[in-house]
Amino acid sequence: MSASVYRGRFAPSPTGPLHFGSLVAALASYLDARAVGGEWLVRIEDVDTPRTMAGADQEILRALERFGLEWDGPVVYQSSRTGLYRAALDYLRSEGWAYACSCSRREVGGPVYPGTCRSGGADQTKPLAWRVRVEGTEVGFEDRLLGWQSQNLEREAGDFVVLRADGLFAYQLAVVMDDAEQGVTDVVRGADLLDSTPRQIHLQRLMGYGLSRYLHLPVATNDAGEKLSKQTLAPPLDTSAPARELREALRFLGQQEGAGSTSVEILRTAVANWNPAAIPKLVAVKRPNSQHD
Repeated sequence: MSASVYRGRFAPSPTGPLHFGSLVAALASYLDARAVGGEWLVRIEDVDTPRTMAGADQEILRALERFGLEWDGPVVYQSSRTGLYRAALDYLRSEGWAYACSCSRREVGGPVYPGTCRSGGADQTKPLAWRVRVEGTEVGFEDRLLGWQSQNLEREAGDFVVLRADGLFAYQLAVVMDDAEQGVTDVVRGADLLDSTPRQIHLQRLMGYGLSRYLHLPVATNDAGEKLSKQTLAPPLDTSAPARELREALRFLGQQEGAGSTSVEILRTAVANWNPAAIPKLVAVKRPNSQHD
């Protein structure tokens, strides 16, 4: 990969402070970009406004700075881009790819939407979501770490929501539009989003966009095997000890820890030694016990 064609990004949701799993994703995407002289963007994914925590965005940005993870260009907020998402939905509707749906979660009855409203049967007296047709679409892609991945969207996901019944745009549509508008070529993120990638590729194709390259990292888990998150009470990063946290994240990613006592020194070595092939080829990995310097 050459610098002229590489643009990566880190896109946290401002639902709380960064934790170790967030650092793993941020660090890997940063190193993957910088190792080839590429650009690294930061985007705040606050499209799901009910989950947004006041002030969390600034806390996230301060943490990235504390860890020496400097980004290129301005920070983009999804909440300021609803016009972009609306235009995309209008296009999908005009092409017959999106339709209104009045089904509640209880009526859907499972994780795969059965196509109840696909033929125009939505109850117009209820709040309406908008779904994108998949109709037997098979999507395959080569993950840079995990190899070939494929999914039959109709059988494994069903027609999926792009505008929720509460009027908020869904993650699947927002992330595709943001990546395309920002010229993102490479997506490095946790394997918890692996199942979402075929839906996003489907949307990329419907919108006529070029396809991104993907690298899905193992998800950091706690002792109970749960993904580190706000919901599982993952502790926030210790921003007073960035060198220690960076080294732990590098160990988690199978990378050389390198020399140096500051974030800048550690990152400089990590960029020079970045080796994606050394990342564990697993969907989830327990966080190692913290080792103090």
